[in-house]
Amino acid sequence: MARRRIAEQPTSRLAVWAQRLALFSLVATLVSVVIVRSGALDIVPALSTLAVALVIAVVAILLALAAGVVIWREGTGGVPQAIAALLIGCLPIAYPLYLVTKAYRLPAIYDVTTDPIDPPRFEAIARLRPRDANDIRYPGLHTAELQQTAYPEIKTDDTEVSPQEAYNAALKVITKRKWRVVDARPPQATPQRDGLIEAIAFTPLLNFREDVVVRVRAAPEGARIDVRSSSRYGRHDLGANAARVLALIDDIDDILAAPVPEKKQPEAKPAQAAGRGNSLKR
Repeated sequence: MARRRIAEQPTSRLAVWAQRLALFSLVATLVSVVIVRSGALDIVPALSTLAVALVIAVVAILLALAAGVVIWREGTGGVPQAIAALLIGCLPIAYPLYLVTKAYRLPAIYDVTTDPIDPPRFEAIARLRPRDANDIRYPGLHTAELQQTAYPEIKTDDTEVSPQEAYNAALKVITKRKWRVVDARPPQATPQRDGLIEAIAFTPLLNFREDVVVRVRAAPEGARIDVRSSSRYGRHDLGANAARVLALIDDIDDILAAPVPEKKQPEAKPAQAAGRGNSLKR
């Protein structure tokens, strides 16, 4: 008896190429993230590599959608490949899409401070910033107005502790966060000098370097703490600097509000046995 030959459905070439491009984009994205975090390349070519990987992911998604149309019309195979390409292609672009939505809602600023009138200055960090980075000077009144509208809660932290205590608390928080301290100068009463801490923070995913300065200034009833956080690259920080400033002030206030442990009084030593013996003899 002759066997019937079942004709296999041809697989859509669009679906196959969509899956290949999606896999390539995922690998390229991971490699680009490693390159950016390690600093093996300058920031511009490193980000360009990441951008190309994301573009390839978008192309893979478009090819997967086109393959779905072809499969529906012509009845060819390739549904698993098209679905896989769609899912894999969405992985690299999911987080960037989330950032785009944040950029739409938040103001386009890259420098945030608690004192826009007299912002703390970068001095030691100014000598470390690359030439192609953002201007080290505070952008000015327009940025201050945008910040006030979006983040009205960012204000100078007025405390009732001494400038030295405020400085110690700020340095403790920065050290705990493992930021790179570039310069640290404690406040002085005579001659009067502000306390200043300059540090470099790092973003969680891409390890971008963000510059932070904390200024502690003597006040009539304690100390005033001002913070400034600035991105080195880009015109939009996506709210990162504001979140950093608020979190830093909250942590400093938590340390200053914590009760100081009382020192234990040394226990009185028992009388010497010899002394007790002499007293008994008397």
